Amino acid sequence: MGVWELLLVGVVVALGLCGVLVPGVPGSWLVWAAVLWWALTDPQPLAWAVLTGAGAVLLLSLAVRTTLPRRRLRQSGATPRTAVYAGAGAFLGFVLLPVLGALPGFVAGIYLCERLRLGGHGEAMAAVRTAMRSGGSSVLTELFACLLIAGAWLGAVLWG
Repeated sequence: MGVWELLLVGVVVALGLCGVLVPGVPGSWLVWAAVLWWALTDPQPLAWAVLTGAGAVLLLSLAVRTTLPRRRLRQSGATPRTAVYAGAGAFLGFVLLPVLGALPGFVAGIYLCERLRLGGHGEAMAAVRTAMRSGGSSVLTELFACLLIAGAWLGAVLWG
């Protein structure tokens, strides 16, 4: 594999790492696709081992990301109605302020639902903080998995 191809794979990995932080962008799958591209064009046992490990790390990350936030939200007392309000708020925010308004709309939807359910500003803000922590832990889990994959790829390229 040439230097330019390796550089392009590195750019896709970097875009995937940035994509993890942007809602709606499949950053982890971009990182995996870059490693797949590298493994297909440079078919050595080390490349296939890195690709297999990347797939395992992504599946483990997916399992952790789907179970931890749900458990934390259930413990805080959030209802399915909260998700509906959050989704509606994100949609309205996206329409009113394209792309950037989705996140504030999401937070506003959670706040409105919890304010109606709990009655007070303090309780609603505590519920919003819990929901944001749940989402944040999910993003950090995905980012850690992608950084682990990127590090394995970089190590295999430099020392493999």
